[in-house]
Amino acid sequence: MDFKIEKLPKVELHVHLDCCLSYEALVKLDPSVSLSTFKKKFIGTSCSCLKDYIKCADNALEYMQSKEQLEIVVEDLFNQFKEDNIVYAEVRFAPLLHINNGLSSREVVEIISNKTKLECLKSEIDVGLILCTLRHFSEEQSLETVNLVHQFSNENIVGFDIAADEAGFPLDNHIKAFEFAHKNNIYCTAHAGEALGAESVKSTLKNLKPHRIGHGVRCIEDNLLLEKIKEENIHLELCLTSNIVTKVFKNIKDHPVDFLFRNGISISINTDGRTISDTTLNKEYNLLNKNFNWLKNKFLEVNVNAMKASFSSKEIKEKIISKLYLLYN
Repeated sequence: MDFKIEKLPKVELHVHLDCCLSYEALVKLDPSVSLSTFKKKFIGTSCSCLKDYIKCADNALEYMQSKEQLEIVVEDLFNQFKEDNIVYAEVRFAPLLHINNGLSSREVVEIISNKTKLECLKSEIDVGLILCTLRHFSEEQSLETVNLVHQFSNENIVGFDIAADEAGFPLDNHIKAFEFAHKNNIYCTAHAGEALGAESVKSTLKNLKPHRIGHGVRCIEDNLLLEKIKEENIHLELCLTSNIVTKVFKNIKDHPVDFLFRNGISISINTDGRTISDTTLNKEYNLLNKNFNWLKNKFLEVNVNAMKASFSSKEIKEKIISKLYLLYN
């Protein structure tokens, strides 16, 4: 290998703020937490399913309920981005999960948005924010979340997502929120095809009409669906290690990432939850290099496709794509 993966500039579209709390940041928030407790409660590599994965995020959320805590967590994630040489990222979070100690959902968005702007200036990393509704939320909660995207549309809030337990809750409560998003020209992504199969992806595309799918890997179970995704250029936000941790696939060799790439599907490579999956984007790239012999040309193509599928402005897209071509050559 004539290049260093750590030096490659990278784009990340699918990473959850509440799934990336490092031990270094946690100790700032609560010095009494030991490393062994951190490994047991916050790292999900012994998960048996997606529900277990989500429980680890719930543990982290206890430390993300005040302005000071949220600012530490945002700064922590930017430090991780620097280690991965990320040039553009979209970070997602659910504002309604951070209101347990008195903050309003609007205040949560303002705090994270403002801190993100400061960290972008300091790090020279471009970052957009995606607000998440969750599968178990009510229709009212979904509408509240998408309205926050609309209210902050002139800020760095770039899109709307639905996450959480795909297998346990139907889409019914969220259709109106996505309809509102489309009427107001809000970019949308949606988790699907992770805990459930191809039917989940089809249902999500039909009912929510997202521009991208978070995960979406189970689409390989339906050839007609694969064709639809390719023809309509629906981007898949792939998270390899996460899919192994949540037992979607047994190992990396079984993962369809290379198959999807070779068949012309637009994909990006992402960490999902850096702490819970115990991974980094550098680690994900190394897995691709070792298991599928991915070299610079493939990483460049994936990153350019990720940037094209990003919810950023035309100016940022052009700037980052130019930077990618320059730095990969």
